[in-house]
Amino acid sequence: MLHLKLPTDPRWAGIAEMQLEDVLTDHAYCEQKAASSCISLILRFNDLEELVDTLTPIVAEEWGHFERVLEQIRRRKLKFGFPRKDEYVIQLANFVKKGGSRMQQLTEQLLMNALIEARSCERFKLLSAHLEDQELQKFYYELMISEAGHYVTFIELARKYEDPKRVNKRWQEWLSFEAEVMNSLEIRGDRIH
Repeated sequence: MLHLKLPTDPRWAGIAEMQLEDVLTDHAYCEQKAASSCISLILRFNDLEELVDTLTPIVAEEWGHFERVLEQIRRRKLKFGFPRKDEYVIQLANFVKKGGSRMQQLTEQLLMNALIEARSCERFKLLSAHLEDQELQKFYYELMISEAGHYVTFIELARKYEDPKRVNKRWQEWLSFEAEVMNSLEIRGDRIH
C-alpha cells in the first residue's frame, strides 16, 4: 500500500529500541512538525474550503500524537530533549519543485507530506512489531494506522487539486528520490526518519 521503493533496514528497530529516549524525543518533534505543516497549508491555501476542512482535524490529531508521545516519555522517566536537524526532511524539501502554478505548489507540498507520512507509517509498523515494551507496541500500531490514513488523504487531496495523471507521475518521481535519500542516510536509531 505504501509503495516505498526502499524498505527500512531491519536493523533500525533494534537500534531504535536501544536509544528509546532519543527516538521518542525525535518522534515528538516529528508530530509537532506534521501539525505545523498542515497549519501552514491551511493558512497558505485558506480559500480551498475542502482542503481546510480536511486538514483541520489532521492538525488536531497530529498535536494529539505529540501529547501522547510526551506522555510516553514522561511515563518512562525519560528526558524530553531538544530538536535535531532532520536530514531526511531537509533532502525532501530540496526536491520540491519551485515555481509553477499555485496548485502545482500545493501538490508538491502534499506529496512531500504524503511521503513523510508513508515512511513514518512504515517505521511505526517496525516498532510495533519489534519493541519488547508491549505498551509501546500497541502505541506504535495505533499510530501506524493513523499515519497510513494521513498518507492516503494527502495523495487524494493532491489528485483533487491537480490533474491525477500529473500527480501520479510526480509521485513516482518522489518515491524514486526518497529511495535515494534513504540509501544515502546512515542507519540511526535515534531518529524516526
